[in-house]
Amino acid sequence: MSHASTYDALLLVSFGGPEGPDDVIPFLENVTRGRNIPRERLEVVGEHYHLFGGVSPINQQCRELKAAIEADFAAHGLDLPVYWGNRNWDPYLPDTLRRMTADGVRHAAAFVTSAYSGYSCSDQYVEDIERARAEVPGAPQVDKLPVYCLRPGFIDPFVDAARDALERLPEGPRRLAFTAHSVPLSQPGRPDYVAELEQVAQRVAERAAPGVPWSLVYQSRSGPPSQPWLEPDVSDHLEKLRGEGAPAVAVVPIGFVSDHMEVKFDLDVEAADRAAELGLAYVRAGTPHTDPRFVALPRELLTER
Repeated sequence: MSHASTYDALLLVSFGGPEGPDDVIPFLENVTRGRNIPRERLEVVGEHYHLFGGVSPINQQCRELKAAIEADFAAHGLDLPVYWGNRNWDPYLPDTLRRMTADGVRHAAAFVTSAYSGYSCSDQYVEDIERARAEVPGAPQVDKLPVYCLRPGFIDPFVDAARDALERLPEGPRRLAFTAHSVPLSQPGRPDYVAELEQVAQRVAERAAPGVPWSLVYQSRSGPPSQPWLEPDVSDHLEKLRGEGAPAVAVVPIGFVSDHMEVKFDLDVEAADRAAELGLAYVRAGTPHTDPRFVALPRELLTER
């Protein structure tokens, strides 16, 4: 890895999300462009956002993470400006790259808000960055920083969050369920993605709750029923746990760096409601977000040789 002096900026790259009711359908059209998703389906998904006023939490989380990274850089004497650009909503990557170009940035490192390997977690971000660069004359070179899911700055906050979630469950037998976004079985890089998720889950479980049974499950699939995706789904898994007589489960969303809409709706609403129907005690663990150990990751990745 190049030394930080190679770079003259950090680019925080994220997914983006709507920030008001009128943004919801245009945002979903951006996300699904080229996939021939019926508008009726977009409107169904849009209702998830309208439960939260049409606002996804992800953009505000990126503002908070950007500010925390800037403070971490300043505290450690790293004099690099931090920019932020999204794949699917304002601030769009091409607009951010135009601003960086105008500011004289020549070579930036990119830290993406997705910790894993695989196409949708890593390679698609690289493609989006390159597509945005092609739109901007004189755009800086942008190098994506390495995948960081197995680094302490990502795993340690989840260890603490899993312990806390388990402590909030009633006394007695408990289970851990680690969740991540499902992807099609045919997606490039899917085996690496699953292998990394299994490693993260095992490391967190061994430290947070030795001896507590755990499983890796998936959530938020969006493809047609005919297309095989990673399983089991978290709601199906909750039914299985209840059928086995488990009274309580802590769900740990290791696939996410902050409380994205998939966490706020798919886990805090859908899965929580299903657990309540089943009579299963349910607690969802927190995500790293602006935990100082996670915030330090961009600086650590930048300054390593």
